[in-house]
Amino acid sequence: MELRVRPRAVVFDMDGLMLDSERALMGCLEQAAQQQGHVLPRSLLLSLIGSPDAVTRQKLADVLGLAPTDVLLAASYARYADIVDAGVPLRPGIVELLELLREHDIPRAVATATRSPLAQRKLAAAGLLPYFQFVATSSDVADSKPAPDIYLHAAHGLGIAPAECLALEDSPTGVRAALAAGMTTIQIPDLLEPDEEVRGYGHHITASLHDVRALLQQWLPTSAA
Repeated sequence: MELRVRPRAVVFDMDGLMLDSERALMGCLEQAAQQQGHVLPRSLLLSLIGSPDAVTRQKLADVLGLAPTDVLLAASYARYADIVDAGVPLRPGIVELLELLREHDIPRAVATATRSPLAQRKLAAAGLLPYFQFVATSSDVADSKPAPDIYLHAAHGLGIAPAECLALEDSPTGVRAALAAGMTTIQIPDLLEPDEEVRGYGHHITASLHDVRALLQQWLPTSAA
């Protein structure tokens, strides 16, 4: 994997990329659904990855109806809140990558479709918030992913042109948003493997954040200036 442009900043998705939250939330949905007598197909749960809250609610409502969906989401989010407060588990390699970027003073931002209060809670509880100079959320923009707004807002917050930013994403929805913003994009899939259409976007795909760290190390001096 080679990048055509050396990035001046790195913009991180949050759920499924830094935090193992997609798996945790899916578990909460499955447990709450089972208690309420619903069966949620695996394909439906996977289709929710990277979706904003409104899209998640609508997709579930299309299957269950609005009222049962509201009850299900309330129970699921209550379970999930306990996980958030305890600190959502981290994805492998995220701390090592963030430490490398901080050591070399590479600006860092978050671009997440999660709403601001919850995003801040999740990052803080997981111990990641101090690593970032800026956090862009769906609360800050008119349109969430796959629109480019969140990524454009993150670049603006760092004061760096989108074309000079590297975006790291796990979901196809997030990849579309980052590419639409004009950022060089690397996808590190988690639960949802990229299909032929997604691979056709022409972005970079790699197996882990350790691979991203190794790539960036090639451009950095052996010790910070």
